[in-house]
Amino acid sequence: MASRKEEKERLRQQRLAAERRAASSGQRRLMLGYVVAGVLAAAVVDGIVVVIASGSGGGGGGEDVDAPENAHVDPTSGSTNGVELDAREGTPPPAVQQARLDQAAKDAGCDLQLGLRDEGNDHLSGNEEPPKYGTSPPTSGDHDPTPQADGAYAATPEPRNFVHSLEHGRIEIQYSPDLPEEDQLALKGVFDEDPNGMLMFPNPDMPYEVAATAWTNLLGCKKYDGPATLDAIRAFRDTLRGQGPEPIPL
Repeated sequence: MASRKEEKERLRQQRLAAERRAASSGQRRLMLGYVVAGVLAAAVVDGIVVVIASGSGGGGGGEDVDAPENAHVDPTSGSTNGVELDAREGTPPPAVQQARLDQAAKDAGCDLQLGLRDEGNDHLSGNEEPPKYGTSPPTSGDHDPTPQADGAYAATPEPRNFVHSLEHGRIEIQYSPDLPEEDQLALKGVFDEDPNGMLMFPNPDMPYEVAATAWTNLLGCKKYDGPATLDAIRAFRDTLRGQGPEPIPL
């Protein structure tokens, strides 16, 4: 039979063994907690990266992220509003022969109207009909809250949208859909050489073969006259781009 002293020693050894087992188990739980926390942290970081990656792409609406390069769409300037884009490669224009706007317009036989009446620049409500604009194509007036994004279009945007773009200092090159393809590509070449702050699209509802507009300013050409018309459009662009009641920096 064990002595009292031996029994106390046996119980002490049992207690120490139990404490070691508890300590070991606690350490395993702590290490497992670290592992789980690490996995969760990695998942959170990966999620953030995915969100950032999916949200990047130019700062505009997703509809414009995949726009063809030759359309030169700037999604930060507005929306394409679902209008078909013009991805054609334009014909590089010849060197400028006349850079003075008044003379270039005269040489091309175009009607130059500067400082037209400002017809207002209020925003229309969702169901409100746009006004009857006083010029064709329009050069000012109340408009939709969403501007048409800078870029080249194969179809005609709504006037209520592209008038808003004019308010922000944009230049809009417009042409009759009946203009021969070769001449359309010549105009597209002028657009392509310097598309910043520019829109280009067909317009079947104007009395010109080619026109360019800025806020309260109009260049209207009854006939396309080759390099002379291209010079007039470039002079109009270089003189009036960036002007409007609420210009957005280009």
